[in-house]
Amino acid sequence: MNITTKQIDEAAIRLEGIVNKTPLQYSKRLSKKYDAKIFLKREDLQEVRSFKIRGAYNKIASLSENDRKKGVVCASAGNHAQGVAYSCSALKINGAIFMPVTTPTQKIDKVKHFGGKFAEVQLVGNTFDDCYKAAMEYCKKKKSVFVHPFNDPLTIAGQGTIGKEIYDAIFQQNNSDEAVEGLEKSVDPEKTIVIAAIGGGGLTSGVSSYLKQKNKGISVIGAEPEGAAAMYLSIKNNKLIALDAIDTFVDGAAVKQVGDLTFSICKKLVDKVLPVPEGLICSVMIELYQNEGIVTEPAGALSVSVLDLIKDKIKGKTVICILSGGNNDILRYPEIMERSLVYQGRKHYFIVEFAQKPGQLRNFVDKALGPTDDIVRFEYMKKTNKEKGPALIGIELRNKDDLMPLLIRMKEIELNYRILDTKDLLYQYLV
Repeated sequence: MNITTKQIDEAAIRLEGIVNKTPLQYSKRLSKKYDAKIFLKREDLQEVRSFKIRGAYNKIASLSENDRKKGVVCASAGNHAQGVAYSCSALKINGAIFMPVTTPTQKIDKVKHFGGKFAEVQLVGNTFDDCYKAAMEYCKKKKSVFVHPFNDPLTIAGQGTIGKEIYDAIFQQNNSDEAVEGLEKSVDPEKTIVIAAIGGGGLTSGVSSYLKQKNKGISVIGAEPEGAAAMYLSIKNNKLIALDAIDTFVDGAAVKQVGDLTFSICKKLVDKVLPVPEGLICSVMIELYQNEGIVTEPAGALSVSVLDLIKDKIKGKTVICILSGGNNDILRYPEIMERSLVYQGRKHYFIVEFAQKPGQLRNFVDKALGPTDDIVRFEYMKKTNKEKGPALIGIELRNKDDLMPLLIRMKEIELNYRILDTKDLLYQYLV
């Protein structure tokens, strides 16, 4: 099934006065870094701080009076839930909203805030797929209308209005009242790339549907978290793939299986889907905050994170990164910093076997550590009936190249050690 520009144009009319026509912001820093014209589509500036309001409202506002009386149900890791809650309140429709228990508290509180008396929140399961199953059972029992977060034509059309806004801003400049800073008067579609995050695929399906029908020369790239690369694997295998397990860190884009509708659209229209390491996403989140003062959630930074993976292919081109959301709980920043340092190769954890006699730690500090190496974690308990005992040591380096000299010095003083791999169960406990 195709989503037409007519459907997206109709959605844009329906959304007038409800969603913000978010700015296309020129990034001087990123443009200089990648030798390209880089723009950020600021969907984090929506009232609900994500693009999800577009699809949710378009779907709910399209319901018949009879369906509105039945109420609506949704399953969401957070942003779609906020969009549905906001829409329910605006349209005076009752909604039951199912969210995973792992959803950040900040998102849960926002859902309750936007929905008020019209939204009932139920926390079920650890992933989107768990709460989706519970929501469908509830929906069937109550005979309510299910508002799918991505696999629905009306939801996709709503998200597609972002593509319309991008197209109008870049290629319809003469018809626009607002000039975009940094944008050339004439932009070559063949040298234009739009990057969008993929969770279930609704955003990328909608954006690609509009842009590709307007001009096939425009490239669309989907950005997916490496720990939940369901769309990437589905397209690669030419069939829907259900993942056995996923990393839920990028909670706004962590689904085990994308929709059949979004899969068919992305397979046909999206030029490339790229899995992005979670550590790289964390590094980009930190850079956006420190340099531009932009707060993104992990899924919101997916599109910008892709730039590092395609830097050799975007020189001299116009690139639009859709910042899909900014609902990030401040309590998550210690983990974000940790994942970023590990990804950069600047933080490592070791199990080191020490002889149980005085002076061993001093020997390690004096002879193994470099002048800028820093011990950030040390756990050791002396075992009185053994000659040796293991210690857990976390070391932060100023530069990733400092690792090899550290390992050489540890070998020279004859330390028995093991570097913890990111897949180790103990490592998962630490980070």
